[in-house]
Amino acid sequence: GLVGDMSIAENLVLKETDSPRFSRGKGLRLNKRAIHDYAEEMVQKYDVRCTSVGQTVRSLSGGNQQKVIIGRWLLTEPDVLLLDEPTRGIDVGAKYEIYQLILDLANKGKTVIMVSSEMPELLGVCDRILVMSGGRLAGEVDAKTATQEDIMRLAAKYV
Repeated sequence: GLVGDMSIAENLVLKETDSPRFSRGKGLRLNKRAIHDYAEEMVQKYDVRCTSVGQTVRSLSGGNQQKVIIGRWLLTEPDVLLLDEPTRGIDVGAKYEIYQLILDLANKGKTVIMVSSEMPELLGVCDRILVMSGGRLAGEVDAKTATQEDIMRLAAKYV
């Protein structure tokens, strides 16, 4: 999650403040220029709509907050990214931007596992969909050929 009263820049590097990239020697001496530069890069790359990277993250829209969270985790350069309901509660325009970000990551060879209760979202973004029912794996479908009915049928399998 985010720390609402902290800035966009601070939230982006929250997990990495002890990395050589953002600290100066031992202890808590942060390289504020490196943090600011990284934050500016992320804001541009992911089109985070803000007045500055010093703006508190609480003042951002839900979609822009999601982009900040994703930007934070991408700093760790993961091979696998697990996104749980990445577009819940955000507007349609921001959803499209998050979808583009997910597709870009996949196109760069990253594995993206997305949990979502929105079937159109899954069908539009995913390659494969694994359906859970009653806490068990009920089946797998190819998103290119599956329908919402196929998914619902599997979702009701163990209820």
